[in-house]
Amino acid sequence: MKITQTKLILSAALFFVVFDNLAFFKHVIEVYPASLKNIGFLASLAVGLTGFLTLLLTLVCFRYTTKPVLILLLLASSFASYFMNNYNVVIDYTMIQNILQTDFKESADLLSLKLFIYLCLLGLLPAFIIYTARIEPVSWQKSAIAKIKIGAISVLIVFAMILCFSKFYFSFFREHKPLRYYTNPIYYIYAVGNYINKTYNNTDVVVKSLDQAARIPATDLNRELVILVVGEAARADRFSLNGYPRETNPLLKKEGIISFSNMYSCGTLTAYSVPCMFSIFGQDDYSDVKGRSTENLLDVLSHAGTNVLWRDNNSNSKGVALRVPYQDYKRPEVNPICDLECRDEGMLVGLQEYIDDQKEGDILIVLHQMGNHGPAYYKRYPESFEKFTPVCRTNQFDECTNDEIGNAYDNAILYTDYFLSKVIELLKNNSNRFETAMVYLSDHGESLGEYGIYLHGLPYVMAPDPQKHVGALFWFGESFKIDTNALLRKSTKRFSQDNLFHTILGLFEVETTVYDKSMDIINYDY
Repeated sequence: MKITQTKLILSAALFFVVFDNLAFFKHVIEVYPASLKNIGFLASLAVGLTGFLTLLLTLVCFRYTTKPVLILLLLASSFASYFMNNYNVVIDYTMIQNILQTDFKESADLLSLKLFIYLCLLGLLPAFIIYTARIEPVSWQKSAIAKIKIGAISVLIVFAMILCFSKFYFSFFREHKPLRYYTNPIYYIYAVGNYINKTYNNTDVVVKSLDQAARIPATDLNRELVILVVGEAARADRFSLNGYPRETNPLLKKEGIISFSNMYSCGTLTAYSVPCMFSIFGQDDYSDVKGRSTENLLDVLSHAGTNVLWRDNNSNSKGVALRVPYQDYKRPEVNPICDLECRDEGMLVGLQEYIDDQKEGDILIVLHQMGNHGPAYYKRYPESFEKFTPVCRTNQFDECTNDEIGNAYDNAILYTDYFLSKVIELLKNNSNRFETAMVYLSDHGESLGEYGIYLHGLPYVMAPDPQKHVGALFWFGESFKIDTNALLRKSTKRFSQDNLFHTILGLFEVETTVYDKSMDIINYDY
C-alpha cells in the first residue's frame, strides 16, 4: 500500500482520537452531557484533538522516524487505553515512575486475555499496517513544505475550534483540568518527558546530610525496639478497628491497638508515598528530587546510633533504604514462607536472631508488606484466610462484581491483621529487654469500584478519598512510657504521613535539630 507521509500521520491521529480516547470522551461527557447544547463543543473537541495530534506527530515524524514513532505510540497507547478504560487510572508522572520501579512479578498480575486483545487490535494490527505501508518518497524541500502546510492547517483548526466554542473551552481548561490526564497519547508523552527531565537531569545527586550530630541522650538508659510496618494499599475504612462492620481485625482488637482513623497519605502510589513518608519534607514541599538528594528518617536514626534494618516483601524501598541494611524477602531462597507467592509473615523468620545480635543501641526494623497490592487481591493471602466469599479470582474486574472484589480485598486485610499480630507477639517476647512498639502505616489507599474507579494512582488533586485515607495503627509494650489515654483522645484527629518522620524520632528520643515536636503525634499536645 502506497501512502504519503502526511496521509499516514493524519490517519494515525484519527485512529488515536477514535479508538484510544474512549476514556477521555467518557469523562468529558460526564461533565458535558451529549445534549443538543453541548454536541457542537464535543464535536469540536474531537476535531481539535485530531488537529493537535496531527501537529504533534508532524513535528516528530521525519523520513526515517515516521514508522518507528507511530508504531511505538500505537503499542504504548494500546496499553494506556486498556488501563484507563478498565481501571480508570491515568498515565501521569507518578504512574510512569511507578511503572518503571515495579518488578516483573508485580506487573504479571496485570496481564490478561483482555489486555492481549487490546494490544492486538489497538497496537499490533495498526502497527503492522503502518510497517507494511510504502511511504511515497519525496524530496527534502517538498517534505518541508508539506510539514509547514499541515502544521499551519493543524494550528488553524485548533484555534478555530477554541474560538468557535470559547465559552465552553474557558471552563474546560480552567475548571476541568483533570480531564486532560485522559488524553491518549498526549498526556503520557508529556508525563514521560517530565519524568526524564526530573530523573536524568539530576543523575549526579549529592545527598545532603540532615544532622550528623543526631544522638540518643545519655539519660535514656532503656533500649527501644520499634517495628515499623509499611502497609500496601490498605484503606482505613476496611479496618474493623475503625468501625467497618466486617470483622477484619479479630486478632488486633485483643491487643490494645490505637488506630488513627483519620490518617492521610502523601501520594497515591508506592513509588511516591514511601519516600515521601520517610522524608523530612511535608507533602506540600516534597518532590522526587528533594527525596533523592536529602537524607531521610533512617539516616538520622543511623547517625544517632540506632540499628536500622529494612526487610522488603514488596518491589523495593523506593530509595529509602539505600544507606542502611536491606533484605529482599520476595525471593523464595530468602523467604521460607512461600506458596502462591512469598508471604509477609516470612519477613519475621530469623528476626529474633537479628535482634539478639544487636548487643547495644536501639533497634528500628522496617517491614515493607505486599499487603493488599492489586488487582490480584486473591493472591495476597493464604487459602486459610479466605473468610469472605465469593471472591474475585481474576485481575479482570469487569468479570467480577464489586462485592467479589471487596471480599478478596477484605481477606487480604484479614491476613494483615494476622501478620501484625505476629509482629506484636515477637515484640512481646522482647519486652523484658526493650521498650517495644509497633507502628503500622499504609503507603496509600485503594479504590474498589466507587465512582467506577479501581486500584490507585490517580493524581492527588483528583484522587477520591479511598486512595488517600489510609490505615494507621500503634501498639506499645507495657514498659513503653506512653500516655495511652491521651493518645486515644488524639486518634480521631486528622494526621498525615508528614507526621511519621517526627513521631518516630520522638519514639527513639533522638536529640536532633531536624525534630519538630509539633509534628510528633505522640509527644505533642494537640
